[in-house]
Amino acid sequence: MKEETRNRKQFVKKFQEAVGHEWLVSKMYQIMRDGKQTFDAFAFEMGTLLAETIMEMERVEKTGTAYHPLSQDLKKWASQSGSVYVGDQKISVQHPRIRGKGREIPLETYEKMKAPGGFGEELLAQVLRGLSARRYQDTVTEAGEAFGVSPSSVSRHIVAAAAEKLKAFKERSLTDFKPFALFLDGIHRAGAAFTVALGINLAGEKRVLGFWEGVTENAEVCEDLLRDLENRGLTLTKKILYVTDGGSGIIKALKQRFGKKLLHQRCALHKDRNIQRHLPKRYRKEAHRRFRTALEQNRYEDARGLFMELEKWLRSINESAADSLMEALEEILTVHRLKVPKLLRKTLYSTNPIDSLFSKVRSSEKNIKRYRGSGMAQRWLAAVLLQAEERFRIVEGYKQIPEVMAEIEILQGEEELKEAA
Repeated sequence: MKEETRNRKQFVKKFQEAVGHEWLVSKMYQIMRDGKQTFDAFAFEMGTLLAETIMEMERVEKTGTAYHPLSQDLKKWASQSGSVYVGDQKISVQHPRIRGKGREIPLETYEKMKAPGGFGEELLAQVLRGLSARRYQDTVTEAGEAFGVSPSSVSRHIVAAAAEKLKAFKERSLTDFKPFALFLDGIHRAGAAFTVALGINLAGEKRVLGFWEGVTENAEVCEDLLRDLENRGLTLTKKILYVTDGGSGIIKALKQRFGKKLLHQRCALHKDRNIQRHLPKRYRKEAHRRFRTALEQNRYEDARGLFMELEKWLRSINESAADSLMEALEEILTVHRLKVPKLLRKTLYSTNPIDSLFSKVRSSEKNIKRYRGSGMAQRWLAAVLLQAEERFRIVEGYKQIPEVMAEIEILQGEEELKEAA
């Protein structure tokens, strides 16, 4: 017999002896008759019993039994109504008390079990997964002993937990993060534009670095965000690859900082879709095929050659589509100029990593009907970003990052020689 099977049987036997076999059998038939509702009530009944037993055990450990007191200074002192959390539900219990030297001695187990912090964290996680706070009372288990689960009290717990997330997010140090690439993009929420920074470090690890709120994704907001990242210890240099979707405000802020030395990758997927929108439907599929073929080339010269052929073909259909391609051509090909290997290049030639992050934000907030000010919007954004960060994986092709960094050194060294000449 396996050890886990033996342990399970021993536990069942002890549990039956502890609460009574006949009582358990009666509960079993009630559950068979009434289903999950009875089981939920039973589970909370057991939770109440367990909580009260644990507190009583602590009191006996400190005071001793009635016939064998351990100390003259500590005495049992009746009990009173109280509350603890079982899982994410608040339940009422009888709280045993201890009296010592003219004052009440608190029970450590009671203080721990009545703390709402864990409840707030669990509830926040549920809401971020798409559970509406106003529907919470319909989804939690209800038992006779349960109380205090109202939309307003739930909201207070959510706000407190989310506020802690926002504080941690805004204050956390970035000194340990050595950036290789930085994705900058904006998401519009609650009538405001939030510019968000997502970084990839030299080990290929992703981290949400920060966000800044503004009316639009303008250069001033982006600069404020970059300054905030630096204040928290992030080192921003011309050797970092900056990836954007082409927003003029973000690009302006980056160029003001780094000028011609800026390593800027325009999102190729955004440009592909933008070109297609210029064209009649019958040409879009072919334009997409040509664009993707050029993008998939490994050598800069080959990719640029195919893009130039695409530009010539577009000119015969729509001059504006061709102009749209050419205005961003060199920035689309930045990863090719840096000789980024194919696997890593798939992560860097578009804003897909940060777009995926934004999709999680929208999914988690789908049940919010109305934002009540900037504070609420920021709390939610920070909570969702931190939750999404927990599931980040190392980017594919991360082992090639040192090779790309070496290529950046060579490229910028050549540009410095040109300037000196």
